Amino acid sequence: EKILQNLSSLFYGLISELNKNVNIIGKIDFSFAKAKYAVSIDATEPILESKKIISLQKARHPLIPANVVVPISIKLGIDFSCLIITGPNTGGKTVALKTVGLLCVMASSGLYIPAAEKSSVYVFDKVFADIGDEQSIQESLSTFSSHITNIVEILHNATASSLVLLDELGSRNRSL
Repeated sequence: EKILQNLSSLFYGLISELNKNVNIIGKIDFSFAKAKYAVSIDATEPILESKKIISLQKARHPLIPANVVVPISIKLGIDFSCLIITGPNTGGKTVALKTVGLLCVMASSGLYIPAAEKSSVYVFDKVFADIGDEQSIQESLSTFSSHITNIVEILHNATASSLVLLDELGSRNRSL
């Protein structure tokens, strides 16, 4: 214990410098982790828009394997600021919504995004999502009520600078 106490006392005067070094090493490690992740998902640096514009080219959901994912291209905020996506079941509508939301959050967090060069996003003040499928007949009504509760919450908290993503809006299992 005396040896440990003596060694510790040698560093006592350097506590401030050691804390600074630990913080610097942490920041460097964080930067390397972000870079390693960007390489692993073949990501590019997004352009951060000053206007409420999303322009994603060949965007991919980062959790879907590259050999399986179907890239999407979406532009919002130039000619229109609201987009309704329709199509058959298993057509990729939910994945498209999740991809847009996730890439906007990734970019605003300082991460590169899995999309083509020159893809751009606006840094929204808040991102709201009500995304989920209604597969259970037994839980259909409670799931519908949950969607309505989420939408009311979104309406109370969203601002003009928020991104709102709604999936299966107003739907509920009709086979009851």
